[in-house]
Amino acid sequence: MTHGALDDTGGARTALPTPSHTVGPFYGHALPFPGGEDIAPLGHPDTITVHGYVLDGAGRPLPDALLEVWGPDPRGVVPAVDGSMRRDPSRGGHLGRNGVEFTGFGRIQTDADGHWYVRTLRPGARGRHAPYLSVCVFARGLLVHLFTRIHLPDDPAALAADPLLSRLDADRRDTLIAVAEGRAAYRFDIRLQGEGETVFLEFQ
Repeated sequence: MTHGALDDTGGARTALPTPSHTVGPFYGHALPFPGGEDIAPLGHPDTITVHGYVLDGAGRPLPDALLEVWGPDPRGVVPAVDGSMRRDPSRGGHLGRNGVEFTGFGRIQTDADGHWYVRTLRPGARGRHAPYLSVCVFARGLLVHLFTRIHLPDDPAALAADPLLSRLDADRRDTLIAVAEGRAAYRFDIRLQGEGETVFLEFQ
């Protein structure tokens, strides 16, 4: 169904799209929360910034994608504390993180240019796995969200020994490894399909 202005004969002069003409779900409504990209406690010396673009199969950036990021602390310990989306019990408003505890979790919406960033702590290694951040991707047209990883490039020996990365061809492996941009900044683009598609994981 469409709606719009009427011309002199009573016919529709313009036809504006209604929700039935679009493909959801729409993740920008209600899910993002203030400070979702700022996971690291303020001023922590192990803070890193990871940023990039979410791209469709034609290489176009998606301005309405949503990422959830989880990561361990620098010792490789996955936190189990509240804090990312705390509510004020008296007013019911959003309190967010307390600025001291590391929750390990963030939720980030891409901007109008399809760009995203997260500030978190440098993840430590867990078991035989090279350090990585876990990522869940939500985007328009994706009826099922996608899982991937962001590995840091700082320890080539650990990357070579990682049980997941070692099973992949070099070009596919590279889609899971961020590019260093200085001591504490990394670039990681997520390509949903097509040439250079990011490796996505299936959990059973």
